[in-house]
Amino acid sequence: MKKLNALLAKIGPCLQSPVLLFIRLAWGFQLAESGWGHLTNVGKTADFFTSLHIPFPVANVYISGTTELVGGIMLMLGLFSRLISIPLLFNFCVAYLTASHAAIKELLHFQNPDDFINDSAFPFLVTSLLILAFGAGKISLDYLLEKFCGKKSGASGSGSGA
Repeated sequence: MKKLNALLAKIGPCLQSPVLLFIRLAWGFQLAESGWGHLTNVGKTADFFTSLHIPFPVANVYISGTTELVGGIMLMLGLFSRLISIPLLFNFCVAYLTASHAAIKELLHFQNPDDFINDSAFPFLVTSLLILAFGAGKISLDYLLEKFCGKKSGASGSGSGA
């Protein structure tokens, strides 16, 4: 068992950047697609936001849609990944608070975490947290900028060891 653990400890770091790339591409694409959907269906999305009692629904469609579209593209590219993860986190916290407040209530009362985890916002929230914590990895524009420009930026860093 010790040998297997040692082998996995050697292999694990080699997988970090490809796994981060996979996560960024998969969920970044979904984010961009969602944002595009908001921005090309403003009236319908604003009506939905109105039904959730979100103030200034049209303005919030543009804010949310743009955050998702631009954020998704930036995640796919791995450009300023940690920085863009912050407005994405905020966006999906708001989504939970407005569209899925019952799931949060159940989670906080230790009743049923399934509704929280199965919510459509969950993978985006987790992706934003992962990228904020670990950066974009070595297969990213963040890494290239850091390497060739010689600048280490907390906002765009590729993550230590990733």
